[in-house]
Amino acid sequence: MTPDTEQGFPPQQQKPPGRTDAMRPRPDHGEATYKGSGRLAGKKALITGGDSGIGRAVAIAFAREGADVAIAYYNEHDDAQESASWVEEAGCKALLLPGDITERQHCQALVARTLDAFGGIDILVNNAAHQKSIENLADIDEAEWDRTFRTNIYSIFFLCQAAVPHMKPGAAIINTTSINATSPSEHLLAYAATKGAVANFTAGLGQLLAAQGIRVNAVAPGPIWTPLIPSTMPPEAVRTFGQNTPMGRAGQPAELAPAYVLLASDEASYISSAILPVTGGRPML
Repeated sequence: MTPDTEQGFPPQQQKPPGRTDAMRPRPDHGEATYKGSGRLAGKKALITGGDSGIGRAVAIAFAREGADVAIAYYNEHDDAQESASWVEEAGCKALLLPGDITERQHCQALVARTLDAFGGIDILVNNAAHQKSIENLADIDEAEWDRTFRTNIYSIFFLCQAAVPHMKPGAAIINTTSINATSPSEHLLAYAATKGAVANFTAGLGQLLAAQGIRVNAVAPGPIWTPLIPSTMPPEAVRTFGQNTPMGRAGQPAELAPAYVLLASDEASYISSAILPVTGGRPML
């Protein structure tokens, strides 16, 4: 069961990047509901943005499926520690990796530290993202444009370059794109542009790495209730968040995790260069 959000969320606002504990209601990451079945037993995963939201839900699901999880995050230490505790409760190893993924050297260090701690990397989930709702083109300055692109697409390039030489046949890269890749919001101009780039990068890289036996796919969320929302959107937009979907509500992070598990598992052995929409019924054609 997921919280009923058809009546809207209480208006609220946080400073970026947002904190889970301050959200009303708290998101559902599958803490009480996700049941694993060994689909990722023995795997080693690195997840960016694993401290909260979709990343936390994926970390919980991966661990309950048997994977050790490295959690990369910016500076949300309390949220990251909570994600790690769920991984460890599932009987798997957790590694906390704070820092700025806009920098190539840090991305290289993330992979190196994951390899040192776990002895390998089987799954790379490029999930961390930056967005800011801006109504006027003139109000998007160069620094905001650069930050959005470096966080959302440069980091994926940096991490894939660092991780691929250490990935064996059967490994999986999963990128988080968005419904905004094909249906862009006019107030998320920079963010939507990067998510279109993520989708294109996924399709191209999947073809490039197919001969190495490495699959590359993406999940495309619709409106999902994560700290990114109250920390980057005005309170009135938060109140009606997700109600523009055919299902009439926002999704919960727990509703995304099974898509990532599928794409990470051997059950997706013939799926690559694909985008899996989880959008509350909004089509991506």
